[in-house]
Amino acid sequence: MFDHVCKFLAESFPADFATWLLGEPIPLAKLEPTELFLEPIRADALILLQSADRVLHIEFQTDPDPEMPFRMADYRLRVYRRFPDKEMHQVVIYLRRTRSPLVHATRFELANTRHEFSVIRLWECPVEELLVAPGLLPFAVLGRGSSPLENLETVAQRLNQITDRAEQSTLMATTGILAGLVLDNQTIRRLLRQEIMRESVFYQEIEAEATQKGLQQGLQQGLQQGLQQGLQQEKTLILRLLVRKIGPVSPPVQSQIESLPLTELEQLGEALMDFNSADDLTNWLQQNQ
Repeated sequence: MFDHVCKFLAESFPADFATWLLGEPIPLAKLEPTELFLEPIRADALILLQSADRVLHIEFQTDPDPEMPFRMADYRLRVYRRFPDKEMHQVVIYLRRTRSPLVHATRFELANTRHEFSVIRLWECPVEELLVAPGLLPFAVLGRGSSPLENLETVAQRLNQITDRAEQSTLMATTGILAGLVLDNQTIRRLLRQEIMRESVFYQEIEAEATQKGLQQGLQQGLQQGLQQGLQQEKTLILRLLVRKIGPVSPPVQSQIESLPLTELEQLGEALMDFNSADDLTNWLQQNQ
């Protein structure tokens, strides 16, 4: 979820990210991972933007990843293969505060091989740096300020001043999602205008995906419950038929029958028609263990 939000923001506001990460608002266009020939690693979380002479590679990470140094070196070589004359700037942006030493890794090393990249830990990034451009406002909640609550209050004020309704709704929606990393939903709803958030196409897509996922989960749960109910009904029917054929079934044998899978229950249901005594049931159970 958070990776998806960050990727959406970087691709929607490339000039803002170029100013922040490259120091100048150069025009950047999206570079598809498929252009790197080889099958990309985690292409869904990869952000590649390019200008005439540069490639900006951004990786947003919610949690530390021990494979990150290798991935950065791997992508550097892939881009070099495709664009040998372009300068490449790589940065990993960590969203959630952690004490893991992995978020301080800035190089990949092997014998005679060394590759370096940049790292930004948002909780160490002054919130003022993230308030300078609309596309960075959602990240300001995670920046270094007095508190996440005050950060969100400041961001909410900036968002309310945006006159472009579509941009405002998109930034409110993405801010609300990222704020969930540091604040509770009640606080977020209180400070961000829900009616504007819901106007965002991005918010509507996320909501639709969540609804679809919920429906799928509900369907799966319903099917599972239906199977369990059918299995229990099968067990009850077989136990009743056994009582009619051979008399009462002892509790240990009843437990053994109830533990049978559906296929063996069905086999027992066919076999019991030929039973004449409890010994027939015992023999059948021993043969099918």
